[in-house]
Amino acid sequence: MMNQRTIARSFSLNGVGLHSGAQVKLTFKPAPAGHGVKFQRIDLEGQPIINVDVNRVVSTDRSTTIGTKDAMVSTVEHLLSAVSGLQIDNLLVELDGLEIPILDGSASPFIAPLLEAGVEEQDAPRNYFIVEEPITYRDEETGSEIVALPYDGFEVVSMIDFDSPVLGQQYATLRGYEDYASEIAPCRTFVFLHELEALFEHDLIKGGDLTNAIVIADQLVPQERLDKLAKRMGKETVEVTQKGILNTLDLKFHNEPARHKLLDVMGDISLLGVPIRGRILATKPGHGANVAFTKLLKKAYMEQRRLKGRPHYNPNDEPVYNLVEIQSIMPHRYPFLLIDKIIEKGENHIVGLKNLSANEEFFQGHFPGNPVMPGVLQIEAMAQTGGLLVLTQQDDPYGWDTYFLKVENAKFKNFVVPGDTVLFKMELIAPVRRGICQMRGTAYVGNKIVSEAELVAQIVKRP
Repeated sequence: MMNQRTIARSFSLNGVGLHSGAQVKLTFKPAPAGHGVKFQRIDLEGQPIINVDVNRVVSTDRSTTIGTKDAMVSTVEHLLSAVSGLQIDNLLVELDGLEIPILDGSASPFIAPLLEAGVEEQDAPRNYFIVEEPITYRDEETGSEIVALPYDGFEVVSMIDFDSPVLGQQYATLRGYEDYASEIAPCRTFVFLHELEALFEHDLIKGGDLTNAIVIADQLVPQERLDKLAKRMGKETVEVTQKGILNTLDLKFHNEPARHKLLDVMGDISLLGVPIRGRILATKPGHGANVAFTKLLKKAYMEQRRLKGRPHYNPNDEPVYNLVEIQSIMPHRYPFLLIDKIIEKGENHIVGLKNLSANEEFFQGHFPGNPVMPGVLQIEAMAQTGGLLVLTQQDDPYGWDTYFLKVENAKFKNFVVPGDTVLFKMELIAPVRRGICQMRGTAYVGNKIVSEAELVAQIVKRP
């Protein structure tokens, strides 16, 4: 696990937007830990800032556009891919126009100045989304499928198949980040000749020329069509090579299109906002599929953050205290002893466990026929668990009781029913002073938080 990173100094670069044809100036600035990557439209009133967040995506039509009600930034994927590939967490990018420049159609023009500016480690740990179980997105109409799998590291595999005799089936792989700048960043965007002609006809790529895209002709093209295209692009003439690619540039890799799709995937999934520890398998990816998949990742990440403190229970592990040992410390007995064992204990936290059977006393009268554990008893179970933490910290844990003084911010989020195994995690939120203890309690069933509350209790010597 690394610390967060930003750039060491500011720098600027200029270029032309692919679709708008407008000149745009970008200024990259260092940002503090926890800032994330953000764009700022300095050409607009109020200079609005746009967070890099998948929930800010407003369009995926041939590029990825993010925005708010006040401003938008389009064609962000190549820049974000470069930032992600260099593992930069915090950055402010100022721009004086709508669109990120296309430059040569790859991420390399961003890589070089970022490296020249220097990447600086910050005094804050990096947050990750750790893929714990498969996450799958599939679009039946397009055949796009993207899967995240558990993996101890980072890996992306992209596979493309456009049913083209020129491209054929291609795949590309990036394992880790070490080879990103040399193996992925230089790979340029690609377009089929018939798509390019249609885009010109609709006046959609005013900033495009034949040096910032690989143009593929997957069928025989009359020279008059090529001459017309050349005129539109300010060229004397263009030809189609034997490989079916316009002769305006040479491929840098035999699978450069697949590598560029991997580049795009990295740029789009960086909209998650944190790096991923996992393996991404992308079949026929595109901006729409990438963004839809990243929204699934975001949902899983937010759930993971919410459950970050969830205890892990292995029934084969020896408990810290079994039921007999609990009864030797606490005076509670059936039917009011609500903890079966303590499975974890630290200086400031403790985790108790309750296996609920249909024979529990409270199930007999609490919604008979639809039994639910009363919320107040969940709070009581938290108190008993927390009591064991503070009592066992005494020189003599026996002969003391804990009594409620206050319960605050109690929330009940899911039903607890027969057959559930409930984990009650209690954490001290202040040092114990004069016998007063303040604790935060959270109850879990599986991956769900079922209840939570803040408790204040007093330790009292038993008469």
